[in-house]
Amino acid sequence: MIYFRSHENALFFKAQDPTSPALLLRHLQLLHASNRPQPHPRHSPTASHSYAAAAATIIFLLLLFIHLHFSELHPVAIPPPQIPLLHPSPPPPPPPPTPPLPATTNLAELFHVAELHFSSDNESHSRLSALHLLERSLVPNPPAADKSNEMKCPAAVMREVVKYLKDGAGARAATKVLLALCLAEGNREVAVEAGAVGEVVEALAELEGAAAERALAALELLCMVAEGAAELRAHALAVPMLVEVMGKGVGGRGRECAISALSVVFGGGGRVEASAEAVARAVVLAMQGAECTARGRRKGAQLLRVLQESGAEDGGGGGGGGGS
Repeated sequence: MIYFRSHENALFFKAQDPTSPALLLRHLQLLHASNRPQPHPRHSPTASHSYAAAAATIIFLLLLFIHLHFSELHPVAIPPPQIPLLHPSPPPPPPPPTPPLPATTNLAELFHVAELHFSSDNESHSRLSALHLLERSLVPNPPAADKSNEMKCPAAVMREVVKYLKDGAGARAATKVLLALCLAEGNREVAVEAGAVGEVVEALAELEGAAAERALAALELLCMVAEGAAELRAHALAVPMLVEVMGKGVGGRGRECAISALSVVFGGGGRVEASAEAVARAVVLAMQGAECTARGRRKGAQLLRVLQESGAEDGGGGGGGGGS
């Protein structure tokens, strides 16, 4: 509700809708008529004051009309208050991967670098990098088999390689490195002392395919050392694991190495607490496979003769070794 008052005659005008142009115009006309000066014989200061007040009122009403009119046509949008979002700062980007250690054919330098990285007790990535360094350096260039000129693998490095045989992240690389190292006679003794025979036997439960074949090939080489053969015969899981791995579908080379290891167990001259009948069946099945090599069949035939001569096949639960 808006009221307009004339200063001269104290007239009040009430506008129900101040934004209506027609109503505002009517109010202006009435206000102008009420403030029209009466004829006087002479001009007085009071009349001048009335004209100024009326003009100011008219200007004010016009400005008010313009403001209200344009506010309806173009409403001013008041932006909502900006509330800062309390988001945690994004995590920093991961550091770039460490470049692999460069391969080398210098065995002394290779073993020294690997030993330094294996000694990093708090950095598993560093130890794994050392294993892959050995893999890249030794697999294409294995140490010479000539015992007089070979550089033996340090015992600390060999122990770390053997540990990785049962580690999911490095088992495949460990089988490659162990086989490459065992091609040299001097390294076989180091590997046996590091417990490689028992680790290979126990790792066969998890290894498959080419990794299992490499582990069996390394085991065959380890059995060429007297201490390695004795350790294999004494291991309670040796025969069951070798029989199992032959039934897992390893290739011909893997079957050949498994048969060779079984020949070491049963041809050692001692009593073997194992089911010779199950061994014989597994050997026969391995020999019948299309992938079995000629050398594997020859070794299998020799093993079956050893079992037969010692009476192991007819013993059922266990058999004596050959030579009785």
